[in-house]
Formats: sequence, C-alpha cells, structure tokens
Amino acid sequence: MAHRLAAEFIGTFWLVLGGCGAAVFAANPAEDSSVGIGFLGVSLAFGLTVLTGVYAFGTISGGHFNPAVTLGAALAKRVEWKALPAYWVVQVIGGLVAGGVIYWIAKGKPDFTATGHMAANGFGDHSPFGYSMAAVIIAEVLLTFLFLLVILGATDNRAPKGFAGLAIGLMLTLIHLISIPISNTSVNPARSTGVAFFNADGAPAQLWVFWLAPLVGAALAGVLYPVLFGRKDELAERPVRDDALDASSAG
Repeated sequence: MAHRLAAEFIGTFWLVLGGCGAAVFAANPAEDSSVGIGFLGVSLAFGLTVLTGVYAFGTISGGHFNPAVTLGAALAKRVEWKALPAYWVVQVIGGLVAGGVIYWIAKGKPDFTATGHMAANGFGDHSPFGYSMAAVIIAEVLLTFLFLLVILGATDNRAPKGFAGLAIGLMLTLIHLISIPISNTSVNPARSTGVAFFNADGAPAQLWVFWLAPLVGAALAGVLYPVLFGRKDELAERPVRDDALDASSAG
C-alpha cells in the first residue's frame, strides 16, 4: 500500500503543479492577450499531466490522482473500498503541497498577488465569466460523470491495451476546453482544494461545490457503468489491476 500511496501523492502533486501552474505562470504572463498559452494551453497542460502520470504511475496505484475517480472506481468494483480513505488523504495532501509550491514560486515575481490569482474554482463572482452556482454544479456533475465513463471504459479489460492514458488525458483536455470559462474546471476535489486556500477571495467558502458535484458525478458513473455496459464475469469479484486504473486519473 505504501507504494500505491506514494504514486497517488506524486501523481496528484504533478497534476496540480502542471495544470494550475500553467494557469498561474503561463496563461497570460504579460496580463494582456499578446503572449501566453491561454485557455487552450492550460487545457492541454491538465491533459498532459494526467497522460504522463497515468503511464508513469498507473500500474502502481491505478493512477487516480482524484478523489472522485477513486470513488467511482470503488463503486464500479475496480478498486477495493478499504483503499479509498488513504487514497483521498494522500491526494488532498499532494494537491496542497503543489499549491504551496505554485504560491512560493509565484511570490518570486515582485508584483504577484495570490488573492484571486491561483487558478481557483468558483461560481458567481468567482466564475471566470460569472456563471451561477446552479450552472457550475450541472457542468461539474455532468463532466465528471462523462470523465468517469471514459476512464472506466478505457480501462475495461475489453478495451484495447495501452491506450487508456491517451484517452483519459485527451478527455480531461476536452473537459477543460468546455468548462474553464464556467468554473475554471474542477472535476477533481484534490485539484480544487490544492489552490483554494492560497487563492482566498471566496474560494475556500465555495470549495464544498467542488467536492460535492464531482463526487456525485463520479458516483453516478461508478454505479451506472456496469449496468449500462456490463463486464466480464472475472471482473466482478476482484479489485481492478487492469492496464490503467492501473491507468486512470484526474482531476
């Protein structure tokens, strides 16, 4: 278990550092539209962190890097329930450590202000384009649900081997392309927690939405995937150790 938890810690750390770090440092460094990677670049950064993390650590821990993924995998009988609390703890710690690293690097820029500039998730006044709480909840539940369906499908023993990380990374990229303007994209409570307290400006108070909505979406997918698509008999009674939940993600 220690090896699995180390993999989840490092993978979640990498996801938050790579994704949120790209948003903080590179999305718009000149504070105008002339340079920077923008929404497209940040979306790719999140997708690439998951893709690389899955292939590096998926065979060790399942490569969840996301409490919602762990919940969905447990409900789908892809990981044992006893692993869930420990996975959640190290995922959140990994996200917080990454958030701290981003904060201290960013403080090296003389005019940097962390408040409102740490890629935190939010709704209402804290949404990039002012989306309401209801809109954000609907988007986060739906996108996390679809994300988990892709993860569970790509890591099914019936799926082609070796491509799960690619499918999952591209799915997370697409999710960000859709929802950065809505909520800054969570679909991962550890990612949201990792930067919320450094960001302040209302983010900690709204954090409950970015736990509740992804967990609901993931739970729905974990319950419905076997119902909708079935599974081979030999998958029903054992924890997943397939190619990639053993190659899944997040966040």
